[in-house]
Amino acid sequence: MRMQYGSSKGGQLVLWLALIAILTGCAAFEAGNILGAAAGVSLISDQISPELVVAAIGVGSGLLLWKGTIRQIAIILGVMVAVMGFCFVITALSIPHSFPSILAGFRPGIPQGSEILVLALIGTTVVPYNLFLGSGLKHNQTPAEMKAGLFVAIFLGGFISATVLLTGTVIADEFSFEGLAETLTVHLGAGGQLLLGVGLFGAGLSSTLTAALAAAITARSILGSEPTDNRWIETGIRFRSVWAGVLSIGLIFGFLQVRPVPAIILAQALNGVILPLISVLLFLMMNHKDVLPAAHRNGPLYNILMGVVVYLTLLMGVTNLFRALGAVPGFEVPEQSIILIASIILFVVVILPVAKNIWGKKP
Repeated sequence: MRMQYGSSKGGQLVLWLALIAILTGCAAFEAGNILGAAAGVSLISDQISPELVVAAIGVGSGLLLWKGTIRQIAIILGVMVAVMGFCFVITALSIPHSFPSILAGFRPGIPQGSEILVLALIGTTVVPYNLFLGSGLKHNQTPAEMKAGLFVAIFLGGFISATVLLTGTVIADEFSFEGLAETLTVHLGAGGQLLLGVGLFGAGLSSTLTAALAAAITARSILGSEPTDNRWIETGIRFRSVWAGVLSIGLIFGFLQVRPVPAIILAQALNGVILPLISVLLFLMMNHKDVLPAAHRNGPLYNILMGVVVYLTLLMGVTNLFRALGAVPGFEVPEQSIILIASIILFVVVILPVAKNIWGKKP
């Protein structure tokens, strides 16, 4: 992105839009991460002050980010995610399930009033900042090794997400961590609440590190004049100020004790709104002759599949933009056909530069 857009004012605007979108998403996610981790501790023991838990999370995360290298933090994240995954897998497998009901869930559908939840689910599964985080955690791998690693990571991520969903199916009333813990206690005894608490804490703490680190890596990727820009080293003031700012925003919301579930859903939904911008930029980059050699650019099949994904993200973004404007007095949300036409027009606008990248002559 920096190579392609950094030399013009319009391109700089694109870079800043991407940066602001990612930093905003990371900051929103950080609030949910810290609140979620604190909620996990409260399920393990309600004798500990929530403010003390938030402070401990802030101090611990800050020390790890200040003292540790990116590689060390990546190893710590792997251990945390493994613990979280183990807790949710054991919990999900221990609960009796109705498999016909589970299989019925494979029929796609969006129940009335659940649009924000669907958007949040997409936003937390396909997190835009992961693109920047992944490139920043490079370990001198070949493209084949990267693809193999991504395959394993995506498979495990999907599997753990499925166990989280299965765990949540045991609650029939309005969802809350406390309600889920009580229901698990009925099914599994005291161990159910403990597993849920440890899993939530592992998920929240690991994501607290991830969001802050991803924000700093994104800022370095976009604002650094080159990959080895000494002004953006991990121990430099610029890099540290970005992750410290994101972490501080999360801590403020944590100390205010905002309700964790709505905060997490809104943060995830915000990432779902950011996703169209990042997917469009990725679509352009994956076909650009000046950025990637021919061996690594998208082929026809990948472009078709990615085109479908980009269109769906644009449709999602346009739909939510109109719904947000619907809250403005006097603004009437247009019919679905108008939204479809608007998203198609946007998609055509995106396709034209992609086609130029594919078939145009290299200058």
